[in-house]
Amino acid sequence: MNTFRSVMNRTGTMTVPDMSVDAGLRSFMLGVYNKMGLGLVVSAAIAYAVGSVPALTQLVFGTPLKFVVMFGPIGLLLVSSFAMKRPSPLATGLVYWTVTSLIGASLGAWVVSARMGLGVDFTTIGKAFFVTAAAFGGLSLWGQTTKRDLSGFGTFLIMGVVGLVIASVVNMFLQSSMMGFIVSVLGVLIFSALTAFDTQRLKHEYYTLEGDQRAMSVATNWGALSMYLNFVNLFQFILSLMSGKSDE
Repeated sequence: MNTFRSVMNRTGTMTVPDMSVDAGLRSFMLGVYNKMGLGLVVSAAIAYAVGSVPALTQLVFGTPLKFVVMFGPIGLLLVSSFAMKRPSPLATGLVYWTVTSLIGASLGAWVVSARMGLGVDFTTIGKAFFVTAAAFGGLSLWGQTTKRDLSGFGTFLIMGVVGLVIASVVNMFLQSSMMGFIVSVLGVLIFSALTAFDTQRLKHEYYTLEGDQRAMSVATNWGALSMYLNFVNLFQFILSLMSGKSDE
């Protein structure tokens, strides 16, 4: 299950600095988006390999390794949030690429479903990706340009994500189509809001770093991770709705 979030720096009070767009801010945000995009490419490549090569499919989903793939990312995020008191660019980079790799392996399940015709095909996956990309781009642009302070929504959004995780786990046992549909709709709404929220949070964070290059590198890694998780979760919920899997 990939419905999880890193809760770092989300519930604190943010000051509202001068939001004049400058070259430094553009460079910082571009670094976040570039790393996020590269993470998506890596995840997609791993997902296709795991879903297309029988030996890899068996290894990932037919052995205890599947539990590492399923729960490894959230475990790593929780451990890193508590263990890294003064995170370094190298350590945060390792966390980022490990998480994207593990999630990529888990996404191989969608490729397997498409290959076997189990309620989804590659056309639907492609459509879901482009819908997600368009929605993500629009929401992120709004989060970066809006004058409204979104910091007050942080606690409620995190609570919403926790609720999604609990509901998803419960529905793994109940197998309720209605509950699955509701979870998917709420997932789209919550991660859409988180996309705008995190974009504005990163914009505020840039101004608080005051040019500290080490801190900027760490913030770029954490920022890319936050945006990556928003995109992947939004994609999966949209894909569930489009494929009808949330109704099964």
